[in-house]
Amino acid sequence: MSIHELRPSPSEYSYTFGGRNPLLSVKPGDLIEVSTEDCFGGRVKSPLDIPSQVIDFAELNPVSGPIEVEGAEPGDLLAVHFVSIVPAREYGISCTFPSFGALTATHETAMLHDDLEERVWFYDIDLESWTAGFKAGNSDYRVRMPLDPMHGTIGVAPASGEVRLVVTPNSYGGNMDTPEARVGTTLYLPVNVAGAMLSIGDGHARQGEGEVCGTGIESAMNSVIAVDLIKGAAPSWPRLENDEFIMATGSVRPLEDAYRISQKELINWTSDLTGLDALDAMQLVSQMGLSPAANVCDPNYTMVAKLPKWTLNEAQAYGGVHKKLRSLAAEYKLSH
Repeated sequence: MSIHELRPSPSEYSYTFGGRNPLLSVKPGDLIEVSTEDCFGGRVKSPLDIPSQVIDFAELNPVSGPIEVEGAEPGDLLAVHFVSIVPAREYGISCTFPSFGALTATHETAMLHDDLEERVWFYDIDLESWTAGFKAGNSDYRVRMPLDPMHGTIGVAPASGEVRLVVTPNSYGGNMDTPEARVGTTLYLPVNVAGAMLSIGDGHARQGEGEVCGTGIESAMNSVIAVDLIKGAAPSWPRLENDEFIMATGSVRPLEDAYRISQKELINWTSDLTGLDALDAMQLVSQMGLSPAANVCDPNYTMVAKLPKWTLNEAQAYGGVHKKLRSLAAEYKLSH
């Protein structure tokens, strides 16, 4: 088992997918211990720090990478397994922004109402109890929430030399903000350029489906990921798999088109795994599928379509690579 470290300095963080030289080169089957900064670049240090006053929009959502995966070529599938995701600080941050979020006017959704107040919430994070504490800003209401760490932003370089800001999710992954990107899940990404050029960041100590206010409990993370490569198997859109579900994503606007993409991708995947024709596969997904929203606030919205794996009659995706990476993760945890 080869284990690498990636702990970039602030000057090494990336704010785009594509257009960057790799910070690290690994091989399929390797593990990477990677540190990531929160979406504010670590600059919001107290509830008095107003994000728009301490950080430029262009420097939001830094990611660690790119990570070059040796042998990856366009048309391949990159499998990324989340081995461990642990908050790196004793606090996490959420906020409301003017002109950002699912329930306010934005620069693309013009309305006459006033902007939302820019307000910051600090959550104390307790790793021993595995909880985060919420305190209301205008009352004495408090509640502790279970941690459910995930990475909101992870992806590869786009095709054709394109360079995209990290805040926009698309077919290469990016800022999908799905809570499904948690420990025990394998993410499948299409390789578009040699080496894939994987980047990861935007850790959330937890986040509700849809990310309605526009932010999760934003947290710097110490994470471990494992990578593998399936030749010639690139999906059209990112897919995920855990022990219970296969999942497909779609990231566009409007939301109904993101939904349609995710459903079509899940139906196609189900058909490939079971041998069902398209209409039979759609019937199965129609009766057994789930459709959680990932985010409804980013420049593109993201929907997820899920199907329980028991309905697949023991068919395994990509030759069982998820199971293989789960075993690798267990081996790593036993040795650490």
